[in-house]
Amino acid sequence: MLVQKLLSSKRIEAYRATLALAIPLIGSNIAHSVKHLTDTIMLGRYSVDALAAGVLGATIFVFLMITGSGFSIAVISLASNAEGSHKSWMVRRYIRMGCWITILYCFVMLIPMWFSQPIFLLMGQDPAISELAADYLLYAMWGLFPALILMVFKAFFLALVRPKIIFVSTLIGALFNIFANYLLIFGNFGFPELGVRGAAIASTVSHSLALLIMLAFLIRVRDFLPYKLFSNFLSFHSSSFREIFNLGWPICAAMIAEASFFSGAAIMMGWINTASLAAHGIVIEICAMVFMIYYGLSYAGTTQISSALGRNDPVEIKTIANAILELNLMAACVVITIFLLFPETLISVFLKEDTAETREVLNIGMKILLFAAFFQLFDAFQAVLLGFLRGLKDTLIPMIIAAISYWVVGITTSYFLAFNVGLEGEGVYGGFIIGLGFASILFFFRFRRKLSKLGSGDGSSLV
Repeated sequence: MLVQKLLSSKRIEAYRATLALAIPLIGSNIAHSVKHLTDTIMLGRYSVDALAAGVLGATIFVFLMITGSGFSIAVISLASNAEGSHKSWMVRRYIRMGCWITILYCFVMLIPMWFSQPIFLLMGQDPAISELAADYLLYAMWGLFPALILMVFKAFFLALVRPKIIFVSTLIGALFNIFANYLLIFGNFGFPELGVRGAAIASTVSHSLALLIMLAFLIRVRDFLPYKLFSNFLSFHSSSFREIFNLGWPICAAMIAEASFFSGAAIMMGWINTASLAAHGIVIEICAMVFMIYYGLSYAGTTQISSALGRNDPVEIKTIANAILELNLMAACVVITIFLLFPETLISVFLKEDTAETREVLNIGMKILLFAAFFQLFDAFQAVLLGFLRGLKDTLIPMIIAAISYWVVGITTSYFLAFNVGLEGEGVYGGFIIGLGFASILFFFRFRRKLSKLGSGDGSSLV
């Protein structure tokens, strides 16, 4: 029975449509993640202190970027729904107002990044590491504008099912970041040796380059010209602005809950020692890289389900959801296998020559990577289920679920296991397993309930 479902013509077509959208998205997400991965690898080869500072600074930057991306995700849902309903003028308004909200958000977020050093010290971080991390943010913070504006235009390309453009622009930016890191961190080819500061400058410039390439496509490709995205760009549409804000702020809050869950882990690892923080930086970069697979499927789910909702087709929504859940399960199983079989190889990529410091980081990293393997399944499913709910414009209740799962359950468990039980880094990651598992279960039942209200049955046949 299960095999027949998997091989049915409708399911195969759903696989094809999902993969056609998801593969370029996964590629672009991985390329984007490579920017931070490259920073981590090169800073790790520069020095352990530089690695720890880069991890701390990048944790804050990524936290703010992920939080701000909540508005662009709202634009994806709204623009895809409008395109599915053949309302091209609404697509234009959503993109325009998405840019407005994003720019306002970025200006506000400059404040905590500008004054980050005293914030790090208040959080109990090492003074020398705090100074380096604050220096990183002074140069990285300007990259928040292009990074988030790019995500708004990404919503347009997704609504029109043109994900390859997203992949091309992000890939070129990521490749440039590798080259710029090599020049600016180590001072190669006559460039100044800037260490942590060089990594921040490289990331800012690469985000800007990716945005410029995306804008070039918008201006030059004929298919996009009828949408007139830049016509009357300063015109304000209050109803569209409110719609994006009302749908987007719960997404931002859910992003804060999840991102602060992992940011809080970085702070707790810093309380343990510098080696634990450095090891966490390596493992979380590996996890972030593979999460891009789940995140790509999540974006595909949001886009496809929003479009199907615009066509008022609940049966298609259910077919899409099942196809994505099955693909997600396969991806998670492959990742878990790799983590369990090759922990030392994965961690060693980030470390330079064999020293007492790097051996300590390697040993800690191998232990917590095994815990990371166990939360992959939960992380994968909470990501795509949340994407499904956003596609249905359901964001408020999922925000509450996220807050309870990650903070009331997850971070509390991490602290208890790490410091009260004495498991240290393994305890922090044990909290990840509990928090993500709790979230994925609640998101699943929430989606089943929403699906039943759309008239596609009780949702019980979801895999």
